Amino acid sequence: MQVHASAPTRVDLAGGTLDIWPLYLFHENAQTLNAAITIRAECRLTERPAGGLRVDAGDTGAQVEVSHWSELDESEASRLVARILRFFRAEGLAVSTRSAAPVGAGLAGSSALNIALCAALARWRNRPLAGEALIDLALNLEAQVLGVPTGAQDYRPATYGGIAALEMGPAGVTRTPLNVDADALASRMVLVYTGQSRDSGINNWEVTKRRIDGDAAVSSLFDEIRDVALGMRQALETARWDEVARHVALEWDLRRRLAPGVTTDRLDDLVRCGLQAGADAAKVCGAGGGGCLLFLAPPDRTGTVRRTLAEAGASVLDCRIDTRGLQVDLSGRDGVR
Repeated sequence: MQVHASAPTRVDLAGGTLDIWPLYLFHENAQTLNAAITIRAECRLTERPAGGLRVDAGDTGAQVEVSHWSELDESEASRLVARILRFFRAEGLAVSTRSAAPVGAGLAGSSALNIALCAALARWRNRPLAGEALIDLALNLEAQVLGVPTGAQDYRPATYGGIAALEMGPAGVTRTPLNVDADALASRMVLVYTGQSRDSGINNWEVTKRRIDGDAAVSSLFDEIRDVALGMRQALETARWDEVARHVALEWDLRRRLAPGVTTDRLDDLVRCGLQAGADAAKVCGAGGGGCLLFLAPPDRTGTVRRTLAEAGASVLDCRIDTRGLQVDLSGRDGVR
């Protein structure tokens, strides 16, 4: 018996970091916009008649084999996978994982893998777990591993796919699909990996603490980031692509001012290269400090932007908007990838 599951990663378009509880409670009408992309994380569960557990992480090369789930060491490189397996008390399994996103890319690859693995283990155990209940579990398990609060946005693109707004307030988080032409957005996107890995937990937690401590400058910046997200949503839904690009540029300018580590010389150099090649705007993916950059450019200029950034040493990542979301296949057929 095999179970195969995969889930898409995402690009965040505006309003990031505000999705961390309780930040969105301090800023009325807070929302985060994002789009699932066809760079997926996946896992495969295979029965082991001899018992025990074996874990193979295809993207990091980490391998772990134990006789019982209680022996899994969460201090190792695959500690999120170990934590999930311990929660489900998995046994008699070979578990393989792989993410097409580079490590530390800022595309929420760990959250996508988290969703896929939790869903696969729930299916293996014939345990009903889907939608918001699945998201709550994945979010809480990842927070336990990171040791800092996790945001609400990363798990929803992985679960549902598509382009959406997360509207956040005292009643909780509501996902609202946006009426956006996915092909039109994808035709303007250029996504590159800078070669610098980053740790979102560090940047986000530092900024979160400053906001909770009442830092007036950070509070003002979050108000502006909220307003940019509101403006970008309207521009996306009316297909005013020049306005979408303008709001991406505003988002990046505000995010750079949140904390010193959000940008680096490498990020700044690549942004400059992309803009000179014809892109209208750029922003870092996730909390910053490295990872991926998202550029928006007119469709007839994206080829030049890609070539220029590749010549500057960035890795161009081919992707489209993912509308499928989480996929779970009991037989493990490759076709769900």
